[in-house]
Amino acid sequence: MRFLAKLQNSPRDVKILLASVFLRRASFGITSQVLTLFLISVGISKTSVGIFMTLTLVGDTLISLVLTWYSDLFGRRLVMIMGCVLMVAAGLIFAKALNYWVLLGAAVVGVISTSGDETGPFKSVEEACLSHAVVHELRAYIFATYGLLGTLGLAVGSSVCGVLVSYWSESLLWPLIKCYRTIFVIYAAIGLMKFTLTSLLSKDCEVNEVHNSETAVSDINEESQIPPLMATEQTESDPLIEGDVLEEASEEASPTFTGVLSPETRMYLPKLLVVFMLDSFGYGFMPPAWIVYYFRTIYHASPASLGTLFFFTNLVDSISSIASAMTFLLFGPVKAILVAQLPSAAFFALIPFWKSYTVAAGFYFLFCACATMDVVPRQILLTQLIPKRDLVRALGLVNIAKTFARCIGPLFTGRIAEHGHLEIAFYINGACLLLADSILGFNFAHLDRSILRIHGK
Repeated sequence: MRFLAKLQNSPRDVKILLASVFLRRASFGITSQVLTLFLISVGISKTSVGIFMTLTLVGDTLISLVLTWYSDLFGRRLVMIMGCVLMVAAGLIFAKALNYWVLLGAAVVGVISTSGDETGPFKSVEEACLSHAVVHELRAYIFATYGLLGTLGLAVGSSVCGVLVSYWSESLLWPLIKCYRTIFVIYAAIGLMKFTLTSLLSKDCEVNEVHNSETAVSDINEESQIPPLMATEQTESDPLIEGDVLEEASEEASPTFTGVLSPETRMYLPKLLVVFMLDSFGYGFMPPAWIVYYFRTIYHASPASLGTLFFFTNLVDSISSIASAMTFLLFGPVKAILVAQLPSAAFFALIPFWKSYTVAAGFYFLFCACATMDVVPRQILLTQLIPKRDLVRALGLVNIAKTFARCIGPLFTGRIAEHGHLEIAFYINGACLLLADSILGFNFAHLDRSILRIHGK
């Protein structure tokens, strides 16, 4: 109740950003349900669909690199507003165009997600804004709410898409291609709603304004009472956890854009990138768009049943986002990630072993229940260790690296699907998750106790 009261009294910008992530992920949930089916329905081969997804991710990576690296120079609000405008344009193009390259260009610039996951610079900018707006003690809960609303939006989008396509095709007897195109019109409408919300953000979202706001001042004052991250029960200090919060506060007092990452960030960010890229590399082999295709072709699942499945899997993702805040407070960020990811890897790899759609869908449900329990721990780990002056760029690099790693899988998935062996992609995904978690635990598990101390545990 105390958290709900504080959330209610939080700055307007926090509430707008939370509403924004719900709308954005809802739009991703709607399009990821039909993207693969739409591309195949307009005569594009499965191999070309895989190439389409890879090229989309490559384009998204390049655009995100520029926008996140210079977002503090351009203005965070401007970057988010530009993204909304491009969403509207892309949705309208998909509703009309047939040409492969036109669709590809629209998917790239219009942040159409090929996986239902985050695409573009929005997530990095929003997380940086949220971390500036709340104190350490509330950060885990705000990020949990952010993750909850994002996955809830994804659930609602997936469910709405399945229901609408089934109704249009079965009751109104629309051709499937018309159903898919209409879904992209809805995507454009959501982009317009998001544009309206984003326009209401205040100048306090900008890094050069944060230090002037009362919220940021109180944040710094509270942080200055917290001891720096120190290595515990070690004879030597750990360079990964020597970042002093007092120093972090002084950085915020005079933020300047230099375009150069700090030595602290350059020291440990590469190791984190290896972990996150391995995770995303495996995920790229079997994103939701291909899972929809797998269940549709192998088990002959209807659009309505798939919409229901993805509604409940995304709903459990939402609940898991809240649970991830609890696991963070119980285990620390790194161990909480391992507790979530290790079972999820096993559940995902076991999906192709079952002949029954119900059982396979059940294992996918279990995978989703565990997979997003690492959301808050990952966000805390990154936002705690990275100096605030580097935060948008570092988060941008993480998301860009993940997107780049995810680009590779679809090239092979399309070819694997052509040969009728899509189950191989499930095994690759599970193996990559296990390897990424092993590297993470070996390199960063010792940070948990120190980070928990900063959060009052």
